[in-house]
Amino acid sequence: MNQNIRSNERWKKIITLVETYGYLSVRELSQQCAASEITIRRDLEALSEQKRIQRTHGGAASLKTHQESGAGAAGAVGIGSEVQHPIIPAPKSPTYLFERVDALITTSNTDRFRGLLPVIAEATPSPNALTCIATDNYAAGKAIGRWAGEYAKRCWEGKAFVLDLTYHLPNTIERSRGFFDGLRETTEEANLLFSLNTHSRHETAYQLTKDAITTDPRVNIIFAINDQSALGAIQACEEIQLDPRNLIVIPFGLEGNTMLNLLERSPYCQGGLAMFPEIVGRVCLEAAVAAYNHHPLPNHLVTPFAVVEKGNLDHFYHKENGGWKLRPEILNDLDLPLPLPKTRRRSGRAEGEKMPQRVGMAVGFWEHEWYKNLCASLVEYGQLFGIEIELIDMEQTIKDEIELRRREIACRAAEEVRPGEVVFIDAGPMDSYLADFLAQKKSITVITNSMAALERLKNSSEITLVATGGVLRIGSQAFVGPTAEHAIREMRVDHLFLTVTGVSENFGLSHTNISEVTIKQTMIRSARRVVLLADHSMFESDSTIQVAPLNVVHCLVTDDALPASARVQISQMGIQVIVSGM
Repeated sequence: MNQNIRSNERWKKIITLVETYGYLSVRELSQQCAASEITIRRDLEALSEQKRIQRTHGGAASLKTHQESGAGAAGAVGIGSEVQHPIIPAPKSPTYLFERVDALITTSNTDRFRGLLPVIAEATPSPNALTCIATDNYAAGKAIGRWAGEYAKRCWEGKAFVLDLTYHLPNTIERSRGFFDGLRETTEEANLLFSLNTHSRHETAYQLTKDAITTDPRVNIIFAINDQSALGAIQACEEIQLDPRNLIVIPFGLEGNTMLNLLERSPYCQGGLAMFPEIVGRVCLEAAVAAYNHHPLPNHLVTPFAVVEKGNLDHFYHKENGGWKLRPEILNDLDLPLPLPKTRRRSGRAEGEKMPQRVGMAVGFWEHEWYKNLCASLVEYGQLFGIEIELIDMEQTIKDEIELRRREIACRAAEEVRPGEVVFIDAGPMDSYLADFLAQKKSITVITNSMAALERLKNSSEITLVATGGVLRIGSQAFVGPTAEHAIREMRVDHLFLTVTGVSENFGLSHTNISEVTIKQTMIRSARRVVLLADHSMFESDSTIQVAPLNVVHCLVTDDALPASARVQISQMGIQVIVSGM
């Protein structure tokens, strides 16, 4: 099968997936299409140019959704319906996240935006967030643990043998701890047989459940700290064909249509703990608006929970267009920690108060219905205030921002080169960017062991281009080995633009591969001036092999995310520090 046929088939699959789900991240498409994320991003650019999908930051959305929703926001989405994310087009030119949004809601613990944005944490506390929005995980776990104990007393004479499918994060550990404490309060025969880390993944939970039940068939209660783990456990129980009268699976979350359908129909699922993503989405946005207006916020905004079972499912939810939707009266019955004035919640705006134009929602687990439904609630509530919501694949955003910073570093580094000078471009993460900027120079000589730099500069008539030769390492596209090292020893260059994978005061410059280390050491000895190109992510981390002490560097070109204290410390070593963009 040739490359064009494979590409066409993959493109058709991408379009089908995006139209089915409304939105998918690059990571999800990569998994579905069994292709690298780099390949998927290229595909999305091509499909966007052909007007077949809508390119968004970190993924792609259906054009149908975009047309129905209008630019900038998606319509309200009920739990269980096809989740359609707010359609925020990717920026036409690279921009930093803190330049695009006025506040950030994030599921990850990050200090990247300290002092740049008001940050609201969801689920997991962060020392750099103004507040954390989450249920009381221990209390919720204890409530569902008591329910499980009562169930065990009714069905199994109080004998409970537990498989705990947990995840080693503070909030999920509290869920498991609360569950077992509640179970022990209710029945004296509570036995924890296994506590296994599923890493919050369906596949892992499925395999661990099969292994645990095979090892000890006494398991009659499986407690899952989220719906993905519960779904994996139920699949394992169905495949083993266990008698549902002898075992139940208890999910913590009940976050969307899939799990609510199982609660309604599956004999393995008799009850669970609901955390109401529809409510959490509202609270997240209100906290973001309050933070944007510098209103004080408590350290923890506690969202409500409830034990939901087959008998009371209709009390909380009703079916609408084939999906489950939270009953409106529940919003009045539950104690909601909404920090905004009641007048605002009725009118959508309070006098004299500023409204953010755009709020970011950074998500790490796109495959979870919890986040798809939380984001849908966020969008629906944001429309009341006229606030756009930008959904962000946090992992991809960090990668994108680092690449943007690296490009700026390369641009600034190229300014150091004058006509008539000889420079060496070291193979590394900034080699192609630096080559692009040096291609605009005249009357310079560029020596390089980088295949990417050679490709960028091969047609530059104003530049004398010299390749080191040697053996090509496929992974890094770098020429290495004795041939390359011998060639470099015979040369003298004005500037070496050096890159490594680790920089620290104690271990100095370090790198991961021995063959690249030796050629970097040879380059350093041949250079009159060593210019280190290193973004902030490379600092305070030691790689496997030392290249050289830090004092071999004459000049550091970095980005403004490297703390000022670190920049001062490096300057005190006699190293010139240049900050790109300043």
